[in-house]
Amino acid sequence: MARKRDDRVKEPVQVYLDQQDATILSNLAEQTGQSKAEVLRRAIRQMAQRELTGRKKPGWSFEVLIGVLGDDPGYPPDLAERHDAYLAEYLEERKGSGTRPL
Repeated sequence: MARKRDDRVKEPVQVYLDQQDATILSNLAEQTGQSKAEVLRRAIRQMAQRELTGRKKPGWSFEVLIGVLGDDPGYPPDLAERHDAYLAEYLEERKGSGTRPL
């Protein structure tokens, strides 16, 4: 029976762990039945997926908000500057009418 050839190039990496991290790695390897190297590979992939996938630049949410109200002339022209005052006024009106605030 022919051995399956592994075409992936592997690069050796040396990592120095303190006792606590070494114990965590050993425990993970034992609990999962994986080698320590495989535990490290999976941890790297999981962190990369969490940290690098779908990363958005700072301020991205403002792009979603721009123009959301449209150009209705009924909105106050200083809404952006006085939004807190308008919100407080709105909530006060709702409170006085007996309706639940937002």
